[in-house]
This record gives sequence, C-alpha cells and structure tokens, in this order.
Amino acid sequence: MTPFLRHRRSLLAGTAAALLALAGPTFAQDKQRLKVGISVGNAEQIFEVVKKVAARDGLQLDVVVFNDYQLPNAALAAGDLDANAFQHQPFLDNQNKARGFDIVPVGLTITAPLGFYSRKIKSLDALPEGASVGIQNDPSNGNRALLLLQSAGLVTLKPEAVKNNTATPLDVVANPKKLKLVPLDAAQLPRSLDDLAIASINNDYAEKAGLSLARDAVIKESPKSPYANLIAVRRADQDKPWAKRLVAAYQSPEVKQFIETKFNGALVPAF
Repeated sequence: MTPFLRHRRSLLAGTAAALLALAGPTFAQDKQRLKVGISVGNAEQIFEVVKKVAARDGLQLDVVVFNDYQLPNAALAAGDLDANAFQHQPFLDNQNKARGFDIVPVGLTITAPLGFYSRKIKSLDALPEGASVGIQNDPSNGNRALLLLQSAGLVTLKPEAVKNNTATPLDVVANPKKLKLVPLDAAQLPRSLDDLAIASINNDYAEKAGLSLARDAVIKESPKSPYANLIAVRRADQDKPWAKRLVAAYQSPEVKQFIETKFNGALVPAF
C-alpha cells in the first residue's frame, strides 16, 4: 500500500470513528423497544397501525391493554410502562394532582366525542321526569358528562364549576326534570344501561359494548371539544428521542387516514 493510500485510509477510519463517537451515545441511550399502555377498544385497532409505522423506524411497540382508567398512569409512574395513550389533559391533570404523579404529555392522538346512550329511549324528548342518569365517577369525566347534560338543557351548573372544569352533582343548581344523577365507574356504565334511562359512556367502552356514537347516542359532544387524547410519559423522559419517535409514528399520515376512514367521525385525529 502506498503512503498516500495508507494516509487516506487512516483519515477515513478517523472520520468514521468520530462519527460513531458522536452518534453512539444517542443510539445507545435511545430505546428500540417500548411498552405502551392503552385502553380497551378502538385504541387497540389504531395501535396495530401505529406499531407497523413505528417498526419501519426500528421501534418495536409492546402494547398493554387496560380495562380500568385508574391503572395506566400508576403503571407508567411505577416504571412498568414507557408511555401511555388513553387520556385527555383534564384527566391527566387530575391524576397528577390527586396521586402525586409527574407525568407529562408529549403529543396529541385523537378526540373521542363523548355520548349519552340509552337502551330505553331514542331521543331526549322521551326522557321521563325523575329518570336515573349515569355519569362517570372520576372527576374529569364526571365534569365532562355534566357539561354535556348542561349543553342539552337538562341541568344548570354553578358558573364557577364550569369555568374551572370541576363540576360534580353538588354543583347542579337547576334540574327541571328532577333527574337522579348516578356516578359510576366508567367501565361499569355500559353494563348498567338496563338500570338507567341514559348514561354517559366513553368511546372505548361504548365501542366494546357494541354502541355507536352516530347510531345510538341521544346526546353527542362536539368533535371540536377540548378533550383531545394524548401520549404521556414520565417527565424525565419527555425529551428522549424514543418519545419523539413514538409521537411521530402515531401522527403519521397512515394512522391519520386509518382513523378518518375507519371510525367515520366517532374518533377524530387531533394532530
């Protein structure tokens, strides 16, 4: 080998080593496999597409499905998950405050309009006086359900509770039909429809129960509500490359197209 070639080879080797030294720590620290918590229902279908998009970027997603809204944040805070994707900001804010979590959003996913469903009536005109009305017993979704009842003219809430998004049945100041508000666990509401005139049911539980927002809901939230769902991680992880890659996989054109064509307005991309 000539001195020139030997020198050139030495330069190339040095350059490659320098590049590896720069890139190495990033790739070494970045996870290639993530455990992501989601809620049962439509999210399972969406994440089948997200997983395929993420895999093209070399990111493997292990999806853990939960039937209880109280568990995914606890699992994330405990380190059993890398991220979760099941909640909106008011719910996350409440959980952080009530349970001492330090969990932050890193990207938006979908908006799932809330609905009140019934097995007994087809429209609110048929809602009898004194009817039992099911709402979620967690603060954020219970507040959301009460706001929807107010938008339908069934109750009036204290203005301060509306302003602060903290409404509970105790904040009802007018109830012309003398409705009986029944707070229940979100997962229990679909199973209680036979005992209730109407019930507020989150989209994932409604879908699992075979209910359609377009077909079965007697009250429907606007798709432009502020309750967009999000991907959340522990605060220490919010700037990690893998968090950005996860968000990019979810917010890809393929996932957006799937949501728009599959759910026909029952779910709306929030990105």
